[in-house]
Amino acid sequence: MHIHGYAWPDEKQAFDKESVRRPPGQPPTASGPDDVLDRYRQAVAEFPTTAVPPIQTAHWLMKPASMVRGTWEEPKEAAEWLGLQLTEFAPRFASRSEREVSRLVILVRRAVERLTWGGDVSLGHYLTGVVFHSLALVTCSPNRSELELPCPLG
Repeated sequence: MHIHGYAWPDEKQAFDKESVRRPPGQPPTASGPDDVLDRYRQAVAEFPTTAVPPIQTAHWLMKPASMVRGTWEEPKEAAEWLGLQLTEFAPRFASRSEREVSRLVILVRRAVERLTWGGDVSLGHYLTGVVFHSLALVTCSPNRSELELPCPLG
């Protein structure tokens, strides 16, 4: 097992667009409602290439390898990267309480625990303005929740 890191700081409006955050799934019937057909078409076109975080954390593994921000063999190393990301963006967190150093230390410690047993980690913070910052650490080869997903790095 190894761990991939993903980061996405961008406009909250893009994050709220649920249709591009879900893989297409099974095609709807041609006689289905127009909104269902439109969502499916949009998911087919955009999900594989958009850097917007997927709704299910493990689905990051379905994205191109170019979206991987780092790969680690050890949970502690992956959590260190997470800590660096949190430290870099914390001054911009919209919520003052989320900037607290003790809170960030706890998040990193819990990430190590979760990754150790093969779980994924997904965090998100609103930044000042209209930006949302998403971070994910995804276990790979295998992923506990999606055993069949291959490693994006081959």
